[in-house]
Amino acid sequence: MTEKELVEKLESENITLASLYKRAAAHIIDDVIITFFVFFAFNDAFKTINMSSFEEISALMYYLSPYIILMKIAYQAFFVWMYGATAGKMAVKIRVISIINGQRPNILFSLIRANIRIISEAVFFIGFLWALNCFKRQTWEDIGAKTLVVNA
Repeated sequence: MTEKELVEKLESENITLASLYKRAAAHIIDDVIITFFVFFAFNDAFKTINMSSFEEISALMYYLSPYIILMKIAYQAFFVWMYGATAGKMAVKIRVISIINGQRPNILFSLIRANIRIISEAVFFIGFLWALNCFKRQTWEDIGAKTLVVNA
């Protein structure tokens, strides 16, 4: 299916692109969920540090960073691959579709999308801001994974 055919199919089925407000809300919800996972998984580590000590909190966050990144990648990739949406996207009623076939992305493209999302977050969400100037509202992860985010 070509990109033009996909756009025609979307229009014929009254499928519209998700607003950036919905996407931002979904992103916040997903980050809150990941935060709860981190606190649950590393509860003992949080109990052992002095929460008023900036140095101890910084050291713990430095230690946890690789785990948080892996959790985010696994969460994003799994839910987009299996359901076409994360819990945050489901909550605001949006979903991810492949430009290639109009279905949810396969595992490879879901992993690509999740990894590029981490890079975008690391550079002050510039990949998300990219969508402000894009006709199809595609972020870096959408462009890299050949996806669109549409209203469910």
